[in-house]
Amino acid sequence: MFSRFARAFPKILASGASQRTFATVQKAFANPTSKKLIVGSSLLIGSAFATTSFVACENKSVPLVGLPGTNQERSFIAIKVSSTQRRLIGEIIARFEKKGFKLVGIKILVPTPEHAAKHYEDLNKKPFFNGLVKFFSSGAVVAMVFEGKDVVRTGRVLIGATDPSQSAPGTIRFDLCIETGRNIIHGSDSNESAAHEIALWFKEDEIANWVSTNPVYEKM
Repeated sequence: MFSRFARAFPKILASGASQRTFATVQKAFANPTSKKLIVGSSLLIGSAFATTSFVACENKSVPLVGLPGTNQERSFIAIKVSSTQRRLIGEIIARFEKKGFKLVGIKILVPTPEHAAKHYEDLNKKPFFNGLVKFFSSGAVVAMVFEGKDVVRTGRVLIGATDPSQSAPGTIRFDLCIETGRNIIHGSDSNESAAHEIALWFKEDEIANWVSTNPVYEKM
């Protein structure tokens, strides 16, 4: 693994994307008040080094919202404020990656109340709607798109029930949280919801279409 990294590292450094990434990190640490930039840059560094384990590839045949029912099905996953405050980002991402799903989009941001309201518009008649929007827009959220076979349904299984006390042991919500109002993660509950949410949070040029060399799927 190390030798492969050593061979790939000069190419990573030479790429324009990685140079911009390291320049961004340098600026971020030069400005102690730029906390969001530092966190976002840390995620970008991880993405840059991760290029040693996959082959980058442009695949324009996969639309922004993915292809339901195929290995390119996509789901929107959001790590909520209650998770970022507790520093659970890495652990939650690891659950999806260890399962075999591929991360193709990620960003960290503080949503505006308007954006949060759009995300939860299907709940706008519920008595808890205003409190939900207020909390969801009160801090950093990690927005992600994962890709893989049956990722929407399986992602919901990994996450667990809305009420953590009703979640199965081993799920994210059972293992990491207690209250429904602080259930730490959101995941698309259908292919239709995934398409709507991905388009709400991401643009075409914010999704990386790449081909993994990891043998997750059986060759046909």
